[in-house]
Amino acid sequence: MALGASVAASAGPAAEAAEPSRSSPARRATLPLAVTPACSGQETPAAIEGPLFKPHSPARGDLITPAIRGVRLDLRGVVYDTACKPLPDTLIEFWQCDQNGDYDTSGFSLRGHQYTDSRGAYLLRTIIPRDYWGRWGQRAPHIHTQLQISGGPVLVTQLYFPDNTRAYGRDFAALNAADRLLNRACTIGLTGPAAGLYTGTFDFVITTTV
Repeated sequence: MALGASVAASAGPAAEAAEPSRSSPARRATLPLAVTPACSGQETPAAIEGPLFKPHSPARGDLITPAIRGVRLDLRGVVYDTACKPLPDTLIEFWQCDQNGDYDTSGFSLRGHQYTDSRGAYLLRTIIPRDYWGRWGQRAPHIHTQLQISGGPVLVTQLYFPDNTRAYGRDFAALNAADRLLNRACTIGLTGPAAGLYTGTFDFVITTTV
């Protein structure tokens, strides 16, 4: 799994750097390092589902409704199998709390599902959630996610935020350090904020056979 890597990353710089005989030493010194592969083939770590999942969420990739307030986040990425093949038509379910640390348990606010496109890509428009106190103590801000390819096993996991995230006056570094359920391998690659909007990336790797 790679964080913040683009599925469309060009192999051009890597290929050029791999042929030193065609470049002078001075030229080679100015070339960028090889692009990090977008997929490692290592399955995204699973996590607990938690008590607040609700089935039958609406089909949507944009969770921003008129009632939603908070620091905006556009999260995108690609779903791969363990052979690093992009997986179109993968079902992805997202659910999270709001800027106050509250989940909507009576409706479907900040809940939704979507399917990856023909390139295995997804886009989620949402907000950065806040921390809250639950049955496992104080939880760092996170987004719950559930993925499944047709006929395959379900992966349930949680996505977290970098220590330097700025939202709601909260100390994300301290919150992350105190959360015993947090898995750093599931940290979103975050850019921003720019004009109040963060841009995040996270690529999933899932098993497709039971």
